Amino acid sequence: MKTGEQLMADAKTRIKEVTAQQVIERQQRGESITFLDVRDLHEVSAAKIPGTIHVSRGNLETKIEAQLPRNAHVIVYCANGNRSVFAADLLQQMGYEDVASMSGGIRGWADAGGEVE
Repeated sequence: MKTGEQLMADAKTRIKEVTAQQVIERQQRGESITFLDVRDLHEVSAAKIPGTIHVSRGNLETKIEAQLPRNAHVIVYCANGNRSVFAADLLQQMGYEDVASMSGGIRGWADAGGEVE
């Protein structure tokens, strides 16, 4: 039996994690990025990155394919960077190839000077 902490550590070995600053730099270089917010709707209503696709973590398996093509360059985020780790791991299992979890979540994004609406 594994703890939540162990499950997260395992998932982190299988995914790519990026910082908010790295994502901002990718945007500044003109790279195409699709943001996926996996927080609950009430969290998204408070603040989000402009242009974000929203599918809450609990609905990801059943709703993502209708909203996000498998060839998208995806940055997954949540509040602090925990749910996004599991979401990125799941997306890779579903065949999404260019996926990264943004450590620090939207809080890290805002702290790094990223645009929030």
